[in-house]
This record gives sequence, C-alpha cells and structure tokens, in this order.
Amino acid sequence: MAASHADILAELTGIIDAVLGDFATDAPITMDTTFRDELGMESIDVVSLAGRLQARYGNTVNFAHFVAKLDLETVGELRVGQLVEHIAHSLDAAGRDRPADASPTVVEAVRS
Repeated sequence: MAASHADILAELTGIIDAVLGDFATDAPITMDTTFRDELGMESIDVVSLAGRLQARYGNTVNFAHFVAKLDLETVGELRVGQLVEHIAHSLDAAGRDRPADASPTVVEAVRS
C-alpha cells in the first residue's frame, strides 16, 4: 500500500510539534513550510527530529542519509514537503507504511 502524502504530513506535523514543544508554530504546517525560516528549527531540533523519525520508522527512513545528499544552502531551505516525499519514497521502496521493526500484520503473516 502506497504511503499517503497527507497521512505522512499529518504524522510529521505531530512529530515536529513534539520536537518544538512550546516553540511550535500556531500556523499550519504545509508541504511548503521551511524548517529553518518558518518553523525556526535549529540544529539541535533537527537532531531530535532525526531521532524521532528513527524511533517511528526504524531504518526504513534514513534521515541522515537524506540530508547528507543535500548541499549546505539546500539544507537551510529544506521544506517539509521534501521530507514528506523522502518518507513516502522510503516507505514505498520498502513496500510498507509501518515501522521497520513492527510485527507483520495478520494478512502479511498468512501470505508468507
């Protein structure tokens, strides 16, 4: 099942809000929202975001690998939509929309 961009955006918004805590924005987070300029995320926030993505998706979504492919200017202008696309692509490539360490569903267990 392909990962829905809307579902990923909603989940990512919750993760971002958790990372930013009291500093979270009241403005809606969209695909065009920038991490640095609009959300005010600093490097420590990005590290926390990476940890939460690792906890949620396991090795399926490798945030560090994604960021490592970007140049410094692009990292500074990174949009939420770019991360949503990366997550969707990673999940689709893995053939699932659940964490890598999750147990298989009953249907998957029966098929295997």
